[in-house]
Amino acid sequence: MAYRSEVVGSLLRPQYLVEARNQLEAGQISPAAFKPIEDRAVREAIALQEAAGIDVITDGEQRRYAFYGHLVESLAGFDKFGGWAIPFRDESGEQLVLKRPVVVEKLAWKRGMCAEEWVYLRSRATRPGKVTMLSAQQAAAYYDPEKSKSAYPTRDAYLADIVDFSRREVEELIRLGCEYIQIDAPQYAALLDPQMREGYRQRGSDPDEVIARCIEMDNAIIDGHPGVTFAIHICRGNNQSKFYASGGYEPIARIFSETHFQRFLLEYDDERSGGFAPLQHVPEDRTVVLGLVTTKKPRMESPDELKRRIEEASKYVPLERLALSPQCGFASTMEGNRISPDDQRRKLELVASVAREVWGSR
Repeated sequence: MAYRSEVVGSLLRPQYLVEARNQLEAGQISPAAFKPIEDRAVREAIALQEAAGIDVITDGEQRRYAFYGHLVESLAGFDKFGGWAIPFRDESGEQLVLKRPVVVEKLAWKRGMCAEEWVYLRSRATRPGKVTMLSAQQAAAYYDPEKSKSAYPTRDAYLADIVDFSRREVEELIRLGCEYIQIDAPQYAALLDPQMREGYRQRGSDPDEVIARCIEMDNAIIDGHPGVTFAIHICRGNNQSKFYASGGYEPIARIFSETHFQRFLLEYDDERSGGFAPLQHVPEDRTVVLGLVTTKKPRMESPDELKRRIEEASKYVPLERLALSPQCGFASTMEGNRISPDDQRRKLELVASVAREVWGSR
């Protein structure tokens, strides 16, 4: 696949969509009244990416309240906001807390996770599209030893169901003609951050054993589907322009060689991301999508800056196996990052134009 520019997944939600979703959840409008509003937001997200010149696009995750919403809302058994709270911060030290879901009953299938997203995207887009899904390892964070034990005595029992349901969704997406599926795995960042790795050890877990189990689950979801491109996205947290982890990719570099993903979408927008040297571990038949354009701040990178960094990365992975993207989504949650729609548009145009300059037209 020669896609040279893409988004990671989410785009800013228009205010009318945020208001309509709040009305839906408050019972003030019906699902039938909400759907055309949601559809309009998806059409606008598609048009934005296509006008910018992005090679492969998503629906902007407009149908989700958060990047993991497709999982939580398609399976019965989660308490949507009952999980442990994770702190996000920025360089100034400002913090916010995100309440996560928690599994409290044995999971049961309610509806497809992403099928509606894909079918609508496929019918409206003139460019290739992709669907984003959550990694099993990220879903592991939604298990609480106390709150979840009546549903699942162990985290592994819960994760076995997550893998089965995720694989079922992959098979349905492929049946519906989807040829590019991205797995979002930000939880890997906790396994590269030195402080968080130490936290794992203090709680009695070997972070490298955790990585091995995560790789096994990822491969279990994606294996056995020839002709479909699978990508993994790894970032260090993204919530209203804040992050939760820092560190280079070296501690988790075995992901490059031991997982079966064809594309790695990696966060490389600031010094928290470390250098490009870990890319030397990427096998010769894989592509690295460099997330060089930040979605957290309005500051615009210069084309020369991006070209210089692409050239630097090409010392470890040949240019023909590189591509370009923003470092993460623009709105991992409904609230979105602290940038404007105009900032978002200009950043997408920058990604597409630099990719055309570096690699030529698709």
